[in-house]
Formats: sequence, C-alpha cells, structure tokens
Amino acid sequence: MNDDFHRIRRLPPYVFAHIDPIKAKLRANGVDIIDLGMGNPDMPTPQHIVDKLKETVKDPRTHRYSSSKGIPGLRKAQASYYGRRFGVKVNPDTQVVATLGSKEGFANMAAAITAPGDVVLVPNPTYPIHAFGFIMSGGVVRSMPAEPDENFMRALDRAVRHSIPKPIALILNYPANPTAYTASLDFYREVVKYCREHSIFILSDLAYSEIYFDDEVPPSVLQVEGAMDITVEFTSMSKTYSMPGWRVGFAVGNERLIAALTRVKSYLDYGAFTPIQVAAASALNGSDSVIEDVRAVYRDRRDVMVESFGRAGWTIPSPKATMFAWAPIPDQFAHLGSLEFAKLLIQETGVAVAPGVGFGEYGDQYIRLALVENEQRIRQAARNIKKFLQSQPSHGNVVPITAAK
Repeated sequence: MNDDFHRIRRLPPYVFAHIDPIKAKLRANGVDIIDLGMGNPDMPTPQHIVDKLKETVKDPRTHRYSSSKGIPGLRKAQASYYGRRFGVKVNPDTQVVATLGSKEGFANMAAAITAPGDVVLVPNPTYPIHAFGFIMSGGVVRSMPAEPDENFMRALDRAVRHSIPKPIALILNYPANPTAYTASLDFYREVVKYCREHSIFILSDLAYSEIYFDDEVPPSVLQVEGAMDITVEFTSMSKTYSMPGWRVGFAVGNERLIAALTRVKSYLDYGAFTPIQVAAASALNGSDSVIEDVRAVYRDRRDVMVESFGRAGWTIPSPKATMFAWAPIPDQFAHLGSLEFAKLLIQETGVAVAPGVGFGEYGDQYIRLALVENEQRIRQAARNIKKFLQSQPSHGNVVPITAAK
C-alpha cells in the first residue's frame, strides 16, 4: 500500500516544522528562547470583549450549534465596519460570511472555485495558504511579484498571455505577509481594470489593514469602482483586536463568490461558538481606540527592533505596516539560505525567526521577524545577535551547523 497520499505529497513541511524541534530541544535544556518566528500576537484581548464573551456564555441557548455563515449581528457589524473604514456598502446577508479566521476562509474559497488544473496567480513570497489552498484543491500556481510596483502589471499581463488554461484568479495581499509591502488605491484601480477585462477573480487578503504606522492608511480593493463584480476580500480579527485564538474572520465581496464559499462551509462547519461571535460583534461595534492602542504597541516595537538590531550590525528595513519585518540575511551568511541561517541563529543566540523560504523560493535570502515580544525582549535579542555577529570571522566563513542535524 502506498504510504503517501496524493494531496500530502504536494505539501512540503510547514515553515515552522524545521525550527520548532530545535526550539523545543533548546527550551528543554533551559535556554531562554526569544521567539520572533510565528506571528502569534502576545497582547491580551481587550477586557470588554472578554466580558461580553463571559456574559453571553452564561445563556445556555448560546451553547447550541451556530451558523457556518455567521450570526446576523456579526455580519451586520462587519458590514458597518466596511462602511465606516472604507466607504464601501455591502449587504450583510449576501456579501458577508464569517470565517474561522482568514486562513480557513481562503482555503475553503479555493475549494469552492478551483477545478483540477485551474491556474491561479499568487505572489511569491507570500503567506503559505495563498498558494497551498489552491494546490490542495488541485489547482496550479503561477508565481507573481510580491511588490506592487511597475513590474507587477507587466508580469500580470505576461502571466495571463502565457498561461494555459487562462488563470481563474489573482491573489493580492497588502499590507503583505511576510514582506510588509503596501499598495495604493491607484494600484488597485489598475489591477481591477485588467482583471475585469480578462474575467479574472481577485481574492484579496486584508488581514493587516489596521496595523499600519505611517500616514498612508491601507485601502481596500473594494473601494475601486467595479471591484465588487470580481472580488472577495478576507479580513481577520486576530491581529486587529489581539484575538488570534478566537478564530474569527470574514469574507466580503461578490455575491456569487460569497455564495460559493457559504455552500462549501455549510458542509464543513457550524461556525464559531456563538458567544465568540457575539463578542466579536461587540468588538467591531465598539470604540476604535482599541485598534489604536494595538497599532501603537506594534509601532513602538518596530522602532525598537530597527534601532537595536541596526546597532547590533543587522540592518532591518523599517516596515510601513503589518506586525513583521522582512530582513535580508546578513551578507556573511547569505550563502546558507534562510533555513540554515535560521537554524544557526536559534542555536547560537536563542532567537527564533521564520525562514523566508517558507513563504516561497523567492524569499530564501530573507528572514521574517515578528513583533510578538515586548521591547525589553527585542533589545535582548539584539544584544544576543550582536555578540554572535562579532564572534564571526571577518572573512565571512561560518561555523558549521551541528545541533540542527
């Protein structure tokens, strides 16, 4: 009997599967690990959201099965958010579906619209579910540039002209994970115009819409006239409200696509626990000061990381948005690639990072650093890295990796 299942053969080990065993072994040996790898928010969920959950869970009627589409109050709250934040009017009954986080929504949308052999255009590097949701559904992924610059539209046109069959969908992710790239409304206008002309769906991941640090507020592609005809956008409450474990997200947009996602989900789940949905609606309907507080924490951590790592000898480009920094591997270690460098770094410094190759082969010269430790811990990570970098031979030779084997 064949030990390999067809879909599993198409999936490489997840990005953290290579680092987690080393991390666990070091912790077992008493090493203090400063974990900048997984984008797992460390801030507590605001108390008023927790209180609403506690209040609602006392009602035994909320303990029954919920709705995979999301309770009406939650969908209305998300529709109101889109109206306030983006000036986009959506129908909560036909253009909004609650998901178990944006990751689940993306995967199930891929299952809903993908036939075997369908071509999907996906940024590289990008968050893994953007590609592997379609790969698991039998689709074929064609890589696109991750940066929304002048090369993007040329690459899009080239991909459409030279793909057989013609691509069914284009994935967008701005602010981007892992690269932290941001996109303008003018960029979205160009993309929407092109995709409408060529009958290509747009699936936009907007999970980091509220984690931005400068005056440029990230827009939604749905703000573009005509985008609703071809687009679904995915958002999440995980980062915005420090609710990662609650697993609440949304898909908003084109009615046909939303209906397809809703049908697939109806066979797979009964939605999140009702008290969680009620609490999530309360968060969306509440004060934006909660979001501003979260944003300020990430901004301060970003500034500390850029400054302290720079003094340590590792230049970190300052991200405009997201909770990540996307940093080139230091020159003397570039030949290692991101996975081996990440292994070396955690062994020698106790600092865990995410190898860029886990987000696509074009990320292999980069490391993703998550802003999920407090400022003191980030400074300690910088001190550890400084000692390590200063201990390396000036000619760039690197000590061999042993413990990782």
